[in-house]
Amino acid sequence: MSWGKDLRSHLMKLLDGGSAHLKPSQVLTDFPAEARGRKAAGTPYSAWQLLEHMRIAQWDILEFSRDPNHVSPPYPQGYWPAGEGPASKEAWENSVAAFQADLEEMKQLVVDPAVDLFKRIPHGDGQTVLREAMLVADHNAYHLGQLVMLRRLLGDWGES
Repeated sequence: MSWGKDLRSHLMKLLDGGSAHLKPSQVLTDFPAEARGRKAAGTPYSAWQLLEHMRIAQWDILEFSRDPNHVSPPYPQGYWPAGEGPASKEAWENSVAAFQADLEEMKQLVVDPAVDLFKRIPHGDGQTVLREAMLVADHNAYHLGQLVMLRRLLGDWGES
């Protein structure tokens, strides 16, 4: 295996989670409906706010990585939902599905041999697809950890 294939393989594992971090499905699957819009005492965000933030940020990074005409949402307000909870069960499910779909798209970008992971993105200011993929993995791991902590504080993850 060449170092390029090795790097792509390592990036896939990093994006998937499951090594040092939980997989998104392990955290988001069966998240209690009654807890999705609740904040635990002393915490600034609900699960819905964290999920939507992760979805929006990941989508933005993906689109920036592949579309020179992409316009990012205004920072920071464009990266957070307006309300604390989803409008419906379907809103939660649609957000989880969109998050997972965009994660798959980022992984496809990473494994595409036509994509030079080290080439600067022409419409950026020094970013590369490698950097953007690592940013997605890092950002997701950080907020998935927050979601686990929130689930624990709300009494829904292991010992509370």
